[in-house]
Amino acid sequence: MKKIIYSLSIVFLLFSACKKEEKEYAYFEGNPTISLKNAPTAANFGDSLVFTVQAADASIALSNLKAQLYYTDTKVSEVTLRTKQNGEYSGKIFVPFYKDVPDGKATLKFILQNVSKKTTEQSIDINLARPDYEYISLVTETQTYRMNKVGRNQYALTANLPYQVKGYIEAPKFGTQGNLMQFGWQNNAVELGSTTSIPFSNSSSGTYTISFNTLNYQASPFIIAYAVNGTVLNRVDDNNYRADITVAKDGEVTFDGIQDLAQWWIDPDFFTKSGSKFFFNAASGKYRITANFSNKYFIVEAMDGNNLASLKTDGTGALWIIGTDIGKPSLAANEVGWNTDKALCLAPIGNKKYQITVVGGKTIKKDAINFKFFHQKGWGGEFTNTTLSTTSDIVFVGSGGTSGRDPGNLGLKAGKTFTDGKSYRFVVDLSQGNTKAVLTVTEL
Repeated sequence: MKKIIYSLSIVFLLFSACKKEEKEYAYFEGNPTISLKNAPTAANFGDSLVFTVQAADASIALSNLKAQLYYTDTKVSEVTLRTKQNGEYSGKIFVPFYKDVPDGKATLKFILQNVSKKTTEQSIDINLARPDYEYISLVTETQTYRMNKVGRNQYALTANLPYQVKGYIEAPKFGTQGNLMQFGWQNNAVELGSTTSIPFSNSSSGTYTISFNTLNYQASPFIIAYAVNGTVLNRVDDNNYRADITVAKDGEVTFDGIQDLAQWWIDPDFFTKSGSKFFFNAASGKYRITANFSNKYFIVEAMDGNNLASLKTDGTGALWIIGTDIGKPSLAANEVGWNTDKALCLAPIGNKKYQITVVGGKTIKKDAINFKFFHQKGWGGEFTNTTLSTTSDIVFVGSGGTSGRDPGNLGLKAGKTFTDGKSYRFVVDLSQGNTKAVLTVTEL
């Protein structure tokens, strides 16, 4: 019984202590005051505003001081200082360098709070202006170019340049409190705070102008001349540009804006070059044509409406290759492997036939192969030894087990190889149905 009384006494004492603490630190007591000792009246976008405030409360301990910057009614920046005692407090608050924000007034608000959460506020207006740089810089991997001022917020570089220039824009610190501003490429647009290269490019190398506007972030020139049959290719990334277009069999195909086109590998299944002209080899239809600049070739993929084509039950559509020991424009540079994103589309040649042409030792391995035909660019429908046959004296269709290849995977017969530098055409014929596919392999 004494233990119970003792425990209750402790609870009562703790409760009494809490009551005293609540009374000692009741909400909204005291009288916090702010006196501005150093408050700027003008600044530039991109500055770090320096301020000094005298903070005090005669009766209650202080808690914190907040400095908030507003563009119209939108808070764009804030900094919080701890205020343990009365006195002067100094700090910096960043002035954001936003796109399309013209010169104007901003509001700098100071909020002082004591430990009882009572606050006081004081605001001042600040005149803000875009920095008027003498120059900015275009920074590439190999060189930094000076872009001189040619107008308000407008900067330009005119020089003898390669047709592609990749770099980010850097504006120097402006004034005593300025900060370095960097502009790079994000989401197919120029954005502040990035150093990802902006893909400037011209239709040809030579003397031309690269420009940038620090107010609206407009930049030029960009790719406007990469086109197939007059259709501008859309940028996928730095190395790939593509368009979905309808092409006619034997129709002329024009490629515009690719300066070193003569050095590109031209896929013989889809294009024939005659002099300076190109003609389309595959069946008429809609295709996705991707200009791959890293490997200098055109990826051509059959389409069905707005999607990549797949094999239909009637034998029309598309066939795809996934597997090892084959690749375009070369096995060494771009082997397909079991990466479905790199699947090769066979060229539809009509009458439910599909072909791919390879070169021994270049686009196909000479002494071993292990790939198969799929219904789509990805996993799903595929041909096995029960749906695909061949009478080729070079290639066999794997059946699993002792065949040395999984069902449907192609292999080379014992003692057989592809001749180095020789071309071979693989044709899959589905005219008898998708379950009776016939593969022929012909040396050209």
